[in-house]
Amino acid sequence: MVFAPAYAAAQPPPQGDRPTYRIATDTTFAPFEFEDENGNFVGIDMDLLRAIGEDQGFDVAIDPVGFDSALQAVTSGQVNGMIAGMSITDERKATFDFSDPYFDSGVQMAVPESNEDIENYEDLKGKQVAVKNGTEGAEFAESIKARYGFTTKYFADSSSMFDEVRTGNSAAAFEDYPVLAYGIKQGNGFKTVTDKEPGASYGFAVAKGQNAQLLDSFNAGLANLKASGEYDRILDQYLNADASTDDNTIVGLIKSTYPQLLKGLWLTIVLTAVSIAIALVLGAIFGLLRVSSNIVLRGIGTTYVDVFRGTPLLVQAFFIYFGIPAAMGFQMSAFTAGVITLSLNAGAYMAEIVRGGILSVDKGQMEASRSLGISYLKSMRRVVMPQAIRTMIPSYINQFVITLKDTSILSVIGLAELTQTGRIIIARNFQSFNMWLIIGIMYFIIIMALTKLSNRLEKRINA
Repeated sequence: MVFAPAYAAAQPPPQGDRPTYRIATDTTFAPFEFEDENGNFVGIDMDLLRAIGEDQGFDVAIDPVGFDSALQAVTSGQVNGMIAGMSITDERKATFDFSDPYFDSGVQMAVPESNEDIENYEDLKGKQVAVKNGTEGAEFAESIKARYGFTTKYFADSSSMFDEVRTGNSAAAFEDYPVLAYGIKQGNGFKTVTDKEPGASYGFAVAKGQNAQLLDSFNAGLANLKASGEYDRILDQYLNADASTDDNTIVGLIKSTYPQLLKGLWLTIVLTAVSIAIALVLGAIFGLLRVSSNIVLRGIGTTYVDVFRGTPLLVQAFFIYFGIPAAMGFQMSAFTAGVITLSLNAGAYMAEIVRGGILSVDKGQMEASRSLGISYLKSMRRVVMPQAIRTMIPSYINQFVITLKDTSILSVIGLAELTQTGRIIIARNFQSFNMWLIIGIMYFIIIMALTKLSNRLEKRINA
């Protein structure tokens, strides 16, 4: 975990060496960006970007943070640019500079194959449709919903949007036509019921007024790829891809995805262990401040606990990863931001556990110790804390479990822990039920093991 000086996005990279640009992207937008069975990010956008980099003499480091977070990563200076099937619109031009268009898209409506009731927009009256944040599909649905009398519901990724329609909670989905075509060919169980509506073009984006050299290189490389025929080859590879023949049974999915799942599980465990270790220290410090007789120290402890218990973990993650670096002009890794977020959040709850443990010890214990001439700190360390810890350990284990589950929220800043790994895999194979069942079992095994450990410790302490 390191803090690095912010890479000045408005300045060109150092000359002489082959520069590396950090590029943000979506995680679940096949065929433009998705993760293959080997854990590599591929798709039209990814292949085009790498081919352009090879043509223009630069390397790319991909940050798969999701569409919404990618927008923030660019504007906050965490990355140099983004490519994520992003439509070029006048509104976005106020914040971003775009490349020449690299793909002309369009929108279609899709429903489950078994649905025979919805064949056109008129059939949506009084119903709800699912759309994805920031897409042409969402923009088109908003433009016609008043005319046809339906409502919209937004989702952060394509797989969640399609699952919403599968469950019957929404009647249809609006999506960019190549995404629908790819998913249908891979067996996602949908069909299109409308013609393609004309849409905007996709563009590579950088923050307004910054990274002009990168933008020029992208445009030059794109022109070269089109002239050489490489551009058409990349599009054909994905838009005309054959349907997958993978074994999508639970056993088959475990065999084909276990390396990715274990990697995501390991990151979940590391994040939890490191964060809890730091939170224990923070909890002890601020817990003692909470019971201090000094009003200033007690106020500091109370403020810390109130701030981090009184704001959502998601907001804390965004503020720490995007807000603070943008305001102070430095760059922070997603792992560092994740650990800081979990540590500060869990530390606030740990502080309350410490306070509760100390208050559970009879006041007479401290008074008796002080009457013998023992100092306050020594009395706390030798008399009160040993008794308090006995009551605190089960709560500590419980907080460990809560923090482990909270790691799933950090997917919003690009950390591919276990839950996010599941989303990424589902975006490729569309097997949401089986994959969530496998991931749920993995969480259950770990959490049950921690619960059993907590029960065992409690019995030994109280024996």
